[in-house]
Amino acid sequence: MSTNTENFTIPQLLRHVATYIHSGDKTFMLRRGKTDYEPITYKETFEKIHAVSAWLYSLGIKKGDKIALLVENSPEWVIFDQGLQTLGIVNVSIYPTVPEHDVEYILNDSEAKIILVGNHFLFKKILKIHQNCPQLAKIVTVFDDYQKLYEGDDIREKVITLQEVYNTGKGKYADLKNAIEIEYNSIAPDDLASLIYTSGTTGTPKGVMLTHRNFVSNVTACLEQIPVITSDEIFLSFLPLSHVFERTATYMVCIKKGCTMAFAQSLEALGKNMMEVQPTIMSCVPRLLEKIHEKALKNGTSAGGLKTKIFLWSLSIGKQVRETKEAGKTPGLILSIKHAIATKLVFSKIKAKTGGRLKFMLSGGAALPQNVGEFFGDIGIRCLEGYGLTETSPVIGVSEYHRQVFGTVGRVVPGVTVALQNPDTKEIVAQQTHESFNETFESGEGEIIVKGPNIMKGYWNKPEETAAVIDADGWFHTGDVGKFHKGYLKITDRIKNMLVNSFGKNVYPTPVENTYLKSQKIDQIFLIGDKREYITAIIVPVKETLMETFNLNEEFFSQNNQFIEDKEITDWIGQDLRRLSNELAKYERVKNFTVKRNPFTIDSGELTPTMKTKRRIIESKYKDEIEKLYHSEVEAD
Repeated sequence: MSTNTENFTIPQLLRHVATYIHSGDKTFMLRRGKTDYEPITYKETFEKIHAVSAWLYSLGIKKGDKIALLVENSPEWVIFDQGLQTLGIVNVSIYPTVPEHDVEYILNDSEAKIILVGNHFLFKKILKIHQNCPQLAKIVTVFDDYQKLYEGDDIREKVITLQEVYNTGKGKYADLKNAIEIEYNSIAPDDLASLIYTSGTTGTPKGVMLTHRNFVSNVTACLEQIPVITSDEIFLSFLPLSHVFERTATYMVCIKKGCTMAFAQSLEALGKNMMEVQPTIMSCVPRLLEKIHEKALKNGTSAGGLKTKIFLWSLSIGKQVRETKEAGKTPGLILSIKHAIATKLVFSKIKAKTGGRLKFMLSGGAALPQNVGEFFGDIGIRCLEGYGLTETSPVIGVSEYHRQVFGTVGRVVPGVTVALQNPDTKEIVAQQTHESFNETFESGEGEIIVKGPNIMKGYWNKPEETAAVIDADGWFHTGDVGKFHKGYLKITDRIKNMLVNSFGKNVYPTPVENTYLKSQKIDQIFLIGDKREYITAIIVPVKETLMETFNLNEEFFSQNNQFIEDKEITDWIGQDLRRLSNELAKYERVKNFTVKRNPFTIDSGELTPTMKTKRRIIESKYKDEIEKLYHSEVEAD
């Protein structure tokens, strides 16, 4: 096999690592056991991959067929994916959080013949819908005790455990090895590798067709952009592998570079798992970083007195050092001594809670508020920002390791061209590639449109929708608005999110919401104001802070009324709104608001699996409360 991986397929990448970079006894993955993390070697991984491939081949599953994965992040996800990819079978990725009707739609739309199911809860979803999916021939369970979850024989013949797959496939592999190799060698870079269904903020989910070339070209570009990643890295994976961001930024990086991949037990256990694994790199979403930021500020300031003064002094020193370095200068002796003291007293303690070895974190999936990024920069934790969509495999731009411009999503990656287009006139406002990069380049705003080997083939079974986003010249239209700032791409908002008030003023919600999210009292904020005289908002307070401030218990959050009408609480939140409004233009300021008792959630249908708000659903669901905001006394100025 050639050692030039540029035109490799996904299964070739892993085989290349095991052949040229690591031995079979090297640890590939780490699984959390009963008491600690346990290693899984390349040899063990390939034995199971071969077993999965042999089992699938023996069933007559062939290249181009679809198999669905409804599984949490785990070694089983990786092994099963590699087993089917070896035969050129297409991975249909389903978020574990999507409702049953969407799972049913995806299975039928993709014509998936087999599904891998990760736990009892997810299996119960399949039990409710499998009869409506006539092409679904087999259900593979990661767990063994599936029989206690159903009654009757209507599904018995369909179900098999993953362990049974391993056992059966292992016995067949020797006889089928040559046939499997023929299938493996027949896979071309432009063959379909995965269908990833978009979260559907505006309608029915669409299956994004991503090829082997899409994934491999994109991970190659990312590694060229961030060359500090080595085969010695340990990644801790907790974002869903069903999402393209984690798929490329963790899984694809690890199978191309030879890094070790550990899996978090859950979001709740993430802090503990970070201490156990001591990762060097993690992919994350802005919400996690915001939570760490909020907790660090709370812990550092709640005690008052000398402890708070030391904490705030340390942050100010960290900021001075960061800004000095950003200006291309070296901190002087006095500032360096102060920084060493701040690091010992404050920063080192925060870093220790991440495991103490983080080289960097990569934030994606949504815009990271600038103040949060600056906070991590001040304490010495490098937080790179990236940008992309499922349709772009996903990375379009990412911060360079040696240079960060807070509030931007970095430099355009190699092989990709980004242009900004006036949505009305279709005129190209600006254009950049990795090669044409200029760190002083500034531009006006426009819709971000993209060309490159990372652009999807299209939407599965939806040629009209495909034509609506990929124009005749081959540009993919992201629907995002952005500009170039200091050579890096800066996202303004989504075109569809834009609110146009009754005076014709355009308001992009994201930067306004991020301004108000600087408040330690606010957990979520949703802006309203399209075709209205002024901006209003639905605000969700930080639960822990609210409970401590007003001495509340859990019963307060289980009341039937979804909105909090206590004037003392609304006045408390209003204080921060008025203070932060000074950072905004008058037409952007929230003039009135209502306080929601509990957060917007995925389960309630208010958020997508990537934590984006579903505007139409929220506006419809709370239309009565919204109308009251425009027929009551204005609370915030």
